[in-house]
Amino acid sequence: MSTRAETHDSRLDVLKWIVVAVIVFVGVAGNHYFAAESVLYRAVALVALGLVAGFVALQTAKGKAFWSLLKEARIEIRKVVWPTRTETTQTTLIVVAVVLIMALVLWGLDTLLGWIISMFIG
Repeated sequence: MSTRAETHDSRLDVLKWIVVAVIVFVGVAGNHYFAAESVLYRAVALVALGLVAGFVALQTAKGKAFWSLLKEARIEIRKVVWPTRTETTQTTLIVVAVVLIMALVLWGLDTLLGWIISMFIG
């Protein structure tokens, strides 16, 4: 019995994805067809079609899994301990100092190797 239910759900999911593809196609074709109209009107229509397509896509199994992933990611972001302003400033200054030191080292090495090569070449 459960295999029939899964087959039925997968068929509905395929139908829903076809509806999403049709909505996207209508949006692209409509935007091209109404190119002479105001950009504002076309943008509003595209946003509306995008919301409808997103709503239909979220009704599928993959859409529900994606929505669940977004909710879990939001929960995980809340758990992150963000650095303070002073920690950020100190880290930035350390990175800038290391970059400058490495730039000077590489410049000196390039100059030295260029001088050695010019001695051999003459």
